Amino acid sequence: MPLAILLCLLTGCATATVTDDTPKFQSFAQEMATEHDFDQDRVVHLLASSERQQSIIDAISSPAEAMPWSRYRPIFLKEGRIRDGVAFWNEHEALLRRAAQTYGVPPAIIVAIIGVETRYGSHQGHYRVIDALRTLAFDYPPRSAFFRRELKQYLLLTREEGLDPLDPTGSYAGAMGMPQFISSSYRHYAVDFDGDGRRDLWNGTADAVGSVANYFAQHGWQAGRPIAVRASVSGEAWRSLEDDGLEPNTTVAALRAAGVSPSESLPADAPARLTVLKGGDGDEYWVTLKNFYVITRYNHSPLYAMAVYQLARAIEQRRNMAAR
Repeated sequence: MPLAILLCLLTGCATATVTDDTPKFQSFAQEMATEHDFDQDRVVHLLASSERQQSIIDAISSPAEAMPWSRYRPIFLKEGRIRDGVAFWNEHEALLRRAAQTYGVPPAIIVAIIGVETRYGSHQGHYRVIDALRTLAFDYPPRSAFFRRELKQYLLLTREEGLDPLDPTGSYAGAMGMPQFISSSYRHYAVDFDGDGRRDLWNGTADAVGSVANYFAQHGWQAGRPIAVRASVSGEAWRSLEDDGLEPNTTVAALRAAGVSPSESLPADAPARLTVLKGGDGDEYWVTLKNFYVITRYNHSPLYAMAVYQLARAIEQRRNMAAR
């Protein structure tokens, strides 16, 4: 008798039925049992209780980061998101100051991340995380290996945090809470910043703020260092430095020698790269530095990092103006 049917007979479960996915679920469950001492039948039951959702596959197949910068930027640099960012900062000023002192990450960046990800916690996603990860792990071949690993991390996370794996909700990619941490990031970078003995990224603003700051600190944020600077180009030598990478691949001095002129003074020996974005009025040229690269560790896209950077600046400038 197939394992899933036997489990239903023993538990009275009406949802754990045999499908074409059952062999895949059983194989995955065996891995969890072998690698992490999970009950194999329990894992099969959880996966059989989840739902494959086509809308998840549709969403991940058309990410916003595939847009040109001219269309991507207006999604996040909106009046409401700037205004609400100022309000969030004002409400949690002491908390943000403590996070900045602890981790060296400025409040504006922390606020902007939460603003970009969930509009300050108001849009945290409506998919069950188990559905998102099950769908992408078993029915989305382009990234199935990655999401199988995240599904394992999710089951470990729920065991460690005492959560029912069928309850948490998040994005179509299984990202959770105010800062939208994927399971591996939640396990490794989330912190109990309010000291209540739990790491709650859904309802704990302190934990969300501290966790974002810790994430950046752990990925090499350089306190007080620049992020990105507008630039102009001349000649043709700069074209040899243009590629699709994210990490600094040269220095400010080398960029200058190739005809790239930053609009602000930067240390000549600072690691940097030339980032070119497709703006509404033509190409935009930016010198991006180590801290810009650190932002891309959150989402591996220069568009994302630039949106966070510009939203952070807009929120800070608006807040400073209001304080005058």
